[in-house]
Amino acid sequence: MSRRYVIHLPVVANDLPAAQRLARVVGRWMTVLPMMDPGGTTVSTEDDQNVRHWAFCDAPMPGGRRCLLRPDHDGECSRRLRH
Repeated sequence: MSRRYVIHLPVVANDLPAAQRLARVVGRWMTVLPMMDPGGTTVSTEDDQNVRHWAFCDAPMPGGRRCLLRPDHDGECSRRLRH
């Protein structure tokens, strides 16, 4: 059995893309905390929480870090937003 625990923090968004954007903003902000694992962030509808949608790409990168771009991004993975 895993000794890790997951905190489920419900927030409200009007649609899936808005929920994923909000989850990425919160996930990136929370990286100031050493125990935060933003790559595992998912969103779901309130009525069907078993169907989850990824907020981040989460692909492995050099050095053991993970990509923090949206799941369907174009181009190379990154830890930083592209403008």
